[in-house]
Amino acid sequence: MTVSRVSSRLSASRVALAGGIALSSVVLLSGTAFAHVSVQPQGEAAKGGYATVNIKVPNERDNASTVKVEVNFPLDHPLASVMPQPIPGWKAVVTKSELSKPLELHGKKIDKAVSKVTWTADGSKIGPGEFQQFPLSLGQLPEDADQLVLKAIQTYDNKEVVRWIEEKKEGAEEPQNPAPVLKLSAASEDHHGGAAPSASASAPKDDKAGHEDKTASHEETETAAASSSDTTARILGVIGILVGIAGVAFGVLAGRRRSA
Repeated sequence: MTVSRVSSRLSASRVALAGGIALSSVVLLSGTAFAHVSVQPQGEAAKGGYATVNIKVPNERDNASTVKVEVNFPLDHPLASVMPQPIPGWKAVVTKSELSKPLELHGKKIDKAVSKVTWTADGSKIGPGEFQQFPLSLGQLPEDADQLVLKAIQTYDNKEVVRWIEEKKEGAEEPQNPAPVLKLSAASEDHHGGAAPSASASAPKDDKAGHEDKTASHEETETAAASSSDTTARILGVIGILVGIAGVAFGVLAGRRRSA
């Protein structure tokens, strides 16, 4: 075997190794970026309205299981109602605290608001490589805030406690243990997570109007699908370009090695 062939094979091995390391780094960083407690609204979470959300809790440990989850609610933007959905194998406890300034909801004054909800394993747990969602019904959402920071505490069966309480600062990178944040959308007219129907909307429509509505809906669906396909094509195109550049560079390097 000639020296040039040996050099070419060594170069190929180094390129493959570097590519493998880069891919592994991307996978690891992606997992780290998304492996934290988060809050996900089911539908719209509009200011002044009501919403159903899921507290998503992944298990980050390979040798321990999550047995307790605590989610805290801000009292500077209090919620009069927080109701957990029953989950088999978990016991939920809702804690309320006194308010310095009573709330007025549906004509009634409320001097207490929910400050936290705690789920404790009761025959179940979140094992390694698993996650659990904890549904909540929230209301009435504040009208004077763009988001709610719901600080969470996760406890493992080996007594380890992870505090998801760090708030992200504007212009700064995401903290190591970010607090779950519920983004609030613009207030709707009926304050129930959807706009109130207008008089024209509630009135009967003729066949022509109904056909026009269906056509518009179909066109919107096609537009959304085309946009999604275009985005996918662009991503694949960029990946193809990068692979092509790497191939050209490798070919040039191998050629130089052979000529040497």
